[in-house]
Amino acid sequence: MSGLIVATVLSVVGSLGGLLLASLLLLLQNPVRNTLVPSLISYAVGTLLGVALLALLPEALATLEPRLVFGTLLAGIFFFFMLEKLVIWRHCHDDDCSVHDSSATLILVGGAVHNFADGCIIGAAVLSSVPLGISTAIAVAAHQVPQEIGDFAVLLVSGHTRRRALTLNALTASAGILGAIVMYTAAGWIPHALPFILSFAAGNFLYVAMADLIPGLHRGTINVGAARQVALIAAGIASVMAL
Repeated sequence: MSGLIVATVLSVVGSLGGLLLASLLLLLQNPVRNTLVPSLISYAVGTLLGVALLALLPEALATLEPRLVFGTLLAGIFFFFMLEKLVIWRHCHDDDCSVHDSSATLILVGGAVHNFADGCIIGAAVLSSVPLGISTAIAVAAHQVPQEIGDFAVLLVSGHTRRRALTLNALTASAGILGAIVMYTAAGWIPHALPFILSFAAGNFLYVAMADLIPGLHRGTINVGAARQVALIAAGIASVMAL
């Protein structure tokens, strides 16, 4: 199977897989969903940290000196901080958050940008190795679930029907497929940029995990026991190490 096909398939798993899981969760009653979603968030933290620190960064360090790798990592964290400040995208992990005050159009545009970036990360990971691409796709899918649920809630509040909200979310999620194809194709022109892209992607994953997800677990806004949080974070890390 060609690398482009692998990158495309894994981008589908990462982008649309997260949307599918979110859609299934939305069919459940609120008490059940409010129990499962926090568990997925804890698992997502583990996969994001595991992919960033145990897969993406070591791969970049194999060809670049540490100063360049960690400088690019720092640039990635700062870049995604600025994007979130500009409200190009925001992560919402439950049905009640400040992002609901934003327009549905902004949510859709931001979601498309976010999914495109995730697709690019998956494409870059596949260029390095298929196992790295698989672990990256799992991390993307895991952290997409709470975001998709939040975006779905925003669209419903804005007056969209459930079917239309799901369709619009699917369209924005498909931007991840485009991102993977663009990255995989463009990397043939700039092969020496791949380690920088992996380091930059690690900055994205670390920012999402540590700025968006972990603070919610600490604040107690996500109702999960501490022992379960630790176990699920460890399970996320272990799933990355197993690939």
